[in-house]
Amino acid sequence: MTTIAFVGLGIMGRPMAANLARAGHAVTATTRTEASRQAAADVGVHVVASIAELPASIEVVVLMLPDAPQVEEVLFGSDGSGADGLIAHLDAPTTILDMTTLSPIAARDFAARTEVSGHRYVDAPVSGGEQGAIDGVLSVMVGADQATVDELSPVLEAVGKTFVPLGAVGSGQVVKAANQLIVAGNLQLLAEAIVLIEANGVETSAALDVIGGGLAGSTALDRKRSALLDRNFAPGFRLALHHKDLGIVAASARAADVSLPLTGIVSQLVQSLVARGDGDLDHSALLKLAEELNGRAE
Repeated sequence: MTTIAFVGLGIMGRPMAANLARAGHAVTATTRTEASRQAAADVGVHVVASIAELPASIEVVVLMLPDAPQVEEVLFGSDGSGADGLIAHLDAPTTILDMTTLSPIAARDFAARTEVSGHRYVDAPVSGGEQGAIDGVLSVMVGADQATVDELSPVLEAVGKTFVPLGAVGSGQVVKAANQLIVAGNLQLLAEAIVLIEANGVETSAALDVIGGGLAGSTALDRKRSALLDRNFAPGFRLALHHKDLGIVAASARAADVSLPLTGIVSQLVQSLVARGDGDLDHSALLKLAEELNGRAE
C-alpha cells in the first residue's frame, strides 16, 4: 500500500484515482470544483476540499491536471513563491508523479524547483483516453530510469498496462507529444476514410470491420468506432486539450529544429474546430469538419 495524494479529478483523473483506491492504496484526492469532488466520492474516492486538507506525510503525489499553469499553481502556489503550494505543505521527501500532459521544458523546470525543496519530480503523461483510464490500461510514458519505475510500479500498475522508463525528466513529455500527433493524424484519416466510404455508397460499419482487421486497424479505430458511426462527439478527450497538446508538439519540433508537415495540417484542422467553438467536443469530431468540408454534413 502506498499513501497517495491525488490532485485533479476530471474525465481522466477520477477513474484513475478510483483504480488506485481499489488497488488498496490509501488515496486522498482533491480538485477545484465541488461537482468533481462529489463525482469522485461517488465512485469510492476519499476526497477533501483543498490542498491544505491533504495529508502532509505521503509517499506519492499524483497530478492529473489540464496544463502547466495548473501544475505550477498546485505545486508552488498562486504567486509561484511556494508559500501556499503543495510543496510547502509536505513535511517529508515525496515523489511528485505528474501525469499531466505539458511541455518538456515545463517538466524540467518543475523538476528543478521541486528538487530544491528535497522532493522528486517524475513526468509520466498517459495515453488511452477515458476508457483506458476506467479500465486501468493506460500507457504511461515515464521520464525516469528503470529503478524509479520499479519503485513506482505498485502505483503505475493500478492505472496502466504499459509503463516504460524513457530516461531523463521531460522525455516522457516528448514521447507523449509524439503520441498525440499520431492520434490526431489517425483520427483525421479515419474521418476522411469514412467520408470516402459513404460518398461511394458503401456500408460504413462493414467497411470499418474489414479495415480494422487489416494493417490499417488501430486502437484509435477500436476506441472511437462507435462515436464515429453514431456521430456522438461527447467528450472522452476534448478537442481543446488536443489542440493544447499539438501546440506542445509544434514547440518541441521547433526546439529540435525538425519539420513535421502532416502534423501542421492536422493541427490547423483541430485549431479551426476549437476556434469556432467546438473545443468541448471529443477529438473524433474531426469527422464533423471533414463532412462539412465535403458538403456532407447532416
